[in-house]
Amino acid sequence: MPLRPVSAAICVPVRNEETALPKLLEAIGRLDLGDVEAAVFFLLDNCSDASEQVIREHAGRMALPFTVAQGDPSPDANAGRARRAAIALGLHHATSTPHGILLTTDADSQPRADWVRAALQGLASADLVAGRIVRIAAERDPVQGRVERYLDRLHAYRRSVDPVPWDSPTGSHCSGGANMAFRPGAYQALGGFQPVPCGEDAALLDDAGRAGFRVRRDPGMVVATSSRRLGRAPGGMAAALSAIDHHGAPSMPHPRGAAWQYRQQAEARRIWAGLPDFFVAARFGDRIGLTGDHVIGVARDCPNAEAFAMRVVPALPDIPDVTLAEAEHALATLENQLCEQAA
Repeated sequence: MPLRPVSAAICVPVRNEETALPKLLEAIGRLDLGDVEAAVFFLLDNCSDASEQVIREHAGRMALPFTVAQGDPSPDANAGRARRAAIALGLHHATSTPHGILLTTDADSQPRADWVRAALQGLASADLVAGRIVRIAAERDPVQGRVERYLDRLHAYRRSVDPVPWDSPTGSHCSGGANMAFRPGAYQALGGFQPVPCGEDAALLDDAGRAGFRVRRDPGMVVATSSRRLGRAPGGMAAALSAIDHHGAPSMPHPRGAAWQYRQQAEARRIWAGLPDFFVAARFGDRIGLTGDHVIGVARDCPNAEAFAMRVVPALPDIPDVTLAEAEHALATLENQLCEQAA
């Protein structure tokens, strides 16, 4: 754990969440903070309901300081822009101490009491942490549960093939803005969340890896979120649940492609120290379909082995998607092969 004092900025974008906000505020009020100097920052994103009134009524009874600000009223307002603006509200507080952190969650979510402490623990070895997101009343959506368990297994397989010291070997697949924490310097170096309608959270994590920052997917940092079907951003959890309701289990990328990428990324880390040796680069390039010169060119632009591994390995082309059941079976085969190799 870092030396005290530690400041923590909890940043929440809000769009018409008057019904969900009381639960969030109650959860924030239950946070086990110890000596952490936490403050909460709400960004109202084109709200037309009583969200601001709800925040002020409930937050005024909490011991934590809070800020409420209006977002950009332009027609270009979107989820990414709102989350970016919410973080901007909390940046000054997060940087007010040497070991400050930024956290973000959603207005329909409820962080666990140890959320901030778990974020601090995760950031002790990483630059960005994506925590586990669990769904309230998850038993009502068994297919989504299968999808999530499959993706957790795939992430565990990845870290078995390509272990790194800053990530959990049993980490969650989650990469949602409902549960993320950052070192302020890393967040600012990445340029922050992209102002896009959806996917700003996964994009930031991808950008972080390609820039050489350490991304941890931490199963111990937990936030519960709603299982509603009408969300505030296109392409989010609500849309995924609604799609399953109407179309059944989604198709999945074949895990063979992911497994190949993970192995090549592990090899890329191993050879990093040996570059720019052309023989090493050419031999690795043959494995991934690139020339030795290309491999060396990518390496020259990378600050460390993490950035090199994330940038240089392409996706396997032309692997068709499969059903969820087929993906589960194929991953089980890969897992068994890994166990046999270890034995």
